[in-house]
Amino acid sequence: MPEFVRQVPDGDNRERNVCGDCGYVAYENPKIVVGSVVAHEGRVLLCRRAIEPRRDYWTLPAGYMELGETLQAGAMREAQEEAEADIALDGVLAMYSISRIGQVQVIFRARFADPALPRFAAGPESLEVGLFAWDDIPWDRIAFPTVRWALDAWRANPLGVLGAPAGNPAEDLAGMSRPAGV
Repeated sequence: MPEFVRQVPDGDNRERNVCGDCGYVAYENPKIVVGSVVAHEGRVLLCRRAIEPRRDYWTLPAGYMELGETLQAGAMREAQEEAEADIALDGVLAMYSISRIGQVQVIFRARFADPALPRFAAGPESLEVGLFAWDDIPWDRIAFPTVRWALDAWRANPLGVLGAPAGNPAEDLAGMSRPAGV
C-alpha cells in the first residue's frame, strides 16, 4: 500500500495528501448535502434520526448527493429514503457553507407530490417521521444548526416566489459553530 505524505504539489498553493510513490494527489473537497423543507398545510415534515451522528434527534429529509445525480434528484431521493415521501420541489430555499465539517448544504422548499394524499413513513434511516406545526417542532431535539436555519428560512417565506436563497446567519458565516451538546 502506498504511503501518502502531506506536501504542496507542484503548481498548487496548499498542502495535500500526495502519494510518495507515484505523486497522485488525493484531493479532499467539501461534500454536498441536499435536502428539503417539505410543507403541508402549514406544517413541516421532520425525521427522527435512526443513525449517528445525532441519533434520536430531529432533522429534515436530507443527505449526501450521489455521483451522477442532480441537486433536485438528490433531494427527492433523500425524502423518499428517509421519509418514504414523494415530493415536488418549489425551488432552492437556502444554501449553507459548513466549513467546520467540509459541507455545502442546498435545501429546497418542497411539498408532497400529491397534496390531496400526503404519504410518509419512517425509512431505514429514521425512527419516526411526522408533520409538525411551528409551535410543535421539538426545538430542543433538533439535530443540526442548519435544520433550524432552514426552518427559519421557510417560515420567512413559506409560499410564493422564492428570492435569493437564505445563507449562513451573520454570526456564523463560515459555518464554524458546533451544535450544543456535541
